[in-house]
Amino acid sequence: MTLKECYVSLNGDYDEVMGRLRSERLVQKFVLKFLNDGSYQLLLDSLAAGDRDEAFRAAHTIKGVCANLGFTSLLGSSEKLTEALRDGKPAQPGEEELIAQVKADYACARQAIEAFQEGVGG
Repeated sequence: MTLKECYVSLNGDYDEVMGRLRSERLVQKFVLKFLNDGSYQLLLDSLAAGDRDEAFRAAHTIKGVCANLGFTSLLGSSEKLTEALRDGKPAQPGEEELIAQVKADYACARQAIEAFQEGVGG
């Protein structure tokens, strides 16, 4: 799998990130680092513990990483969850669906990146 194919698999914007970072090697480096970022697990742990402030920070971090890497689908869902958690707002109707969408988008991204990583011998 090529890096561009990885982006197609994870519903990302390869051309946008290449336009910004201008080096496939650099994009690859950061895409592979995404697998070791602890923000997603922090989000899950914080939500389970009811710590909405920490969950907000984790969702916001995921949103920022996805914006920088052009992970369009995960960016969209994490952005919506970030806003739902902003300022310690109490849980709202539909929030569980937002969380489920972040989980699905994250799983899709992770699966695509792991498949790419296997192809590059990482």
